[in-house]
Parts: sequence; C-alpha cells; structure tokens
Amino acid sequence: MTKLETNWYQDIIPDFDVLKWKRENQARILRETAGMTDEQVRERRRQAVERDKRCRAERAALAESADK
Repeated sequence: MTKLETNWYQDIIPDFDVLKWKRENQARILRETAGMTDEQVRERRRQAVERDKRCRAERAALAESADK
C-alpha cells in the first residue's frame, strides 16, 4: 500500500494539522446532524452547496472588480 504524504501543507500553512482539522470537522458535522432524518441531512448538504456557490460567485465578482 502506498503511504500518502500528509505534511505537504506545512510549507503553505505552518503549524496546521490537516488530520486534526478533518477529525474536528467530521465530529462537528456528526453532532449537528445527530437525530436528523436522511432527508434532513440531504437538505442540509444542499443548502451548504448553495452557500458555497454564492460565496464563490461573490469572491469571483470581487476579484474581477479589483482587476478593473
């Protein structure tokens, strides 16, 4: 089995532990979705995707306006 290099990000973000970040966020999501039905979890994910799309569009618009 190939061992994945997990410290490549250290050059970009010093003192950042990606595995710790991943575990913390997974635990947070599990807490937030505890007791939800499958349909509610799917709706939560859909809303998160929509929020992400809006944020990306806003950042793109800001970047474009800064270039002008």
